[in-house]
Amino acid sequence: MKVLKRDGRVAEYDKMKIVRAIKKANAEVPEREKVENNSIDNIVRYIEKYAENRMLNVETIQDMIESELVRQDKYTLAKKYIIYRYQRALLRKANTTDESILKLIRNENKELAEENSNKNSILASTQRDYIAGEVSRDLTRRMLLPERISLAHDQGVLHFHDSDYFIQSIFNCCLINIGDMLDNGTVMNGKMIESPKSFQVACIVMTQIIAAVASNQYGGLSVNTMHLGKYLRKSREKYLRDMKNQFADSLDEATINKIVENRLYDELKSGVQTIQYQINTLMTTTGQAPFVTIFLHIDEKDEYIEENAMIIAEILRQRYEGVKNEAGVYVTPAFPKLIYVLDEHNCLKGGRFDYLTELAVKCSSKRMYPDYISAKKMRENYEGNVFSCMGCRSFLSPWKDENGEYRFEGRFNQGVVSINLPQIGIISGSDEKTFWRLLDERLELCYEALMCRHKALEGTVSDVSPIHWQYGAIARLKKGEKIDKLLHGGYSSISLGYIGIYEVTRLVKGVSHTTAEGEEFALKVMNHMKEATERWKERTGIGFALYGTPAETLCYRFARIDREKFGVIKDVTDKGYYTNSYHVDVREKIDAFSKFKFESQFQKISSGGAISYVEIPDISGNPEALKDMVRFIYENIQYAEFNAKSDYCHECGFDGEIIINDNNEWECPQCHNKDRSSLTVTRRTCGYLGENFWNTGKTKEIRERVLHL
Repeated sequence: MKVLKRDGRVAEYDKMKIVRAIKKANAEVPEREKVENNSIDNIVRYIEKYAENRMLNVETIQDMIESELVRQDKYTLAKKYIIYRYQRALLRKANTTDESILKLIRNENKELAEENSNKNSILASTQRDYIAGEVSRDLTRRMLLPERISLAHDQGVLHFHDSDYFIQSIFNCCLINIGDMLDNGTVMNGKMIESPKSFQVACIVMTQIIAAVASNQYGGLSVNTMHLGKYLRKSREKYLRDMKNQFADSLDEATINKIVENRLYDELKSGVQTIQYQINTLMTTTGQAPFVTIFLHIDEKDEYIEENAMIIAEILRQRYEGVKNEAGVYVTPAFPKLIYVLDEHNCLKGGRFDYLTELAVKCSSKRMYPDYISAKKMRENYEGNVFSCMGCRSFLSPWKDENGEYRFEGRFNQGVVSINLPQIGIISGSDEKTFWRLLDERLELCYEALMCRHKALEGTVSDVSPIHWQYGAIARLKKGEKIDKLLHGGYSSISLGYIGIYEVTRLVKGVSHTTAEGEEFALKVMNHMKEATERWKERTGIGFALYGTPAETLCYRFARIDREKFGVIKDVTDKGYYTNSYHVDVREKIDAFSKFKFESQFQKISSGGAISYVEIPDISGNPEALKDMVRFIYENIQYAEFNAKSDYCHECGFDGEIIINDNNEWECPQCHNKDRSSLTVTRRTCGYLGENFWNTGKTKEIRERVLHL
């Protein structure tokens, strides 16, 4: 007999828990209201007979106890038992926001301060978003989610992402249909925005759209620069007409063309500057700059391929230069993220657009952007298509419209729930049979949580966010029309995230997933999860997908919870973090090429989203190594990014070793900045050196170890 607990866990039946609960209530009533031991035994036998080796949930068992006490005319005892249940339920649903909000106002809420490095939790606008988020999180936990889902989240069984926005009918991330909005116009704040007549205006309108869209969802968004090429040509044609009208009689054609190209470049430069500065200076209603990714793709079929090559080149040049901070120092802006597509014509093998990739590599060497997508590998994985992820590195599945055409822009992700794989490994140990049973049970719990996300969006009317649903970012629905048709049929995705393939392989097989035995098991786990999402999709018609979420803070949260519950486990909870998705653990000795080659097989399975990283020593002084890596990426892995082993101060631009001062704080040795959110410290193994890291009683020992690393 099994018992389904409130948090979704399945436990062995223990009759003594029933006996103890009744005896506790027995001790609080007069003698005549007590039940004898043989009556308690009868209640236990009644429950066991009813179950007949089935699974009962805790609530059903408690209901049966109450009904049996009433049947035996023990009303006072039954009432005492009911009150006890009610009091426990109230405790579980108690308001938890007061203290967290007050700590936020006093700038004492370290967890929120470190949750999102793109948000400054001191700012009033950010605090307003966080306060609303705390209220949403509390209501979600107490009222909107089934209790077993809330408890599963609290205990680290799963993670219900973005509960701070769950009370609203908004979604995660999207690919803006920017081409439709620019070509056919849009509406913002009740004002019509017509199709631009020039490149500069197109850039302005695009950034306005980005800010409006970002303010009405909680995840990232992406735009494809390919749609701007048309407007750069419009500007060129306008300059050419004007010059011919004014100077056709006095200037030769070569001179006119040279002047036109000079004017066009000035507009190109100004337009790209507009994108970069607008995105970094605008503040959305979420209290941060828009979380936007710009997709840099040269398509041989593109009518405006030459203009788009010019735009990509200028974006890369300006990103290489950086933007000035308040001290006037050029720094790397957080946004927009850049994704550069490698294809046959620009993979550094003699293609006509190799010069763009040379620029991209140069930019990577200084700014660690752009990320790289291999068109070759992506076409293999997505039915011949090449498209951007949705800002949060979440990928859509191929989907065809009524004309049989593949469509990706104008689609979105409904939300994410992530499963804690290492915790399953800890509980099951090396017993594989137990592991697979627990994995299936918890996957079904994740499915239930994901359906909560889906159901919360059903019935939403387009008026909730006109920029999304009525004016082209996603669709052009009528006022008052429901968005339900966009939630079904695979048009939008909904994602099962996962953490800790490395750790769960260690726990169950005793080896890393980079060994032959571990690799076989890890791939089996990945395929098992993907098959679950495919079953759910078949069952519901909803676009479930497996997503290698890059949620770094979740890696620490799951590890912290499990360390508190299960103690220090070598190569698992002792590190203070779990390895992201399928990644190779940072402590393993593996070269960058082998790492990419190994992880590429997991990317294909994790079709709802995946990215791989490598660290390049002396990235700024090693351009040839970067070029070799770029060539390798094109042939071997779909989506990759470079990191550098260097520190950086975003306040003064110091590019050297960030020190740890006598107060155990990170500090820039040049300007003495101690604000962790404005210091990039990549000289580390686990990626986290915040408040809790030092509060271990071994401050000096850990500090020296980190400095050594």
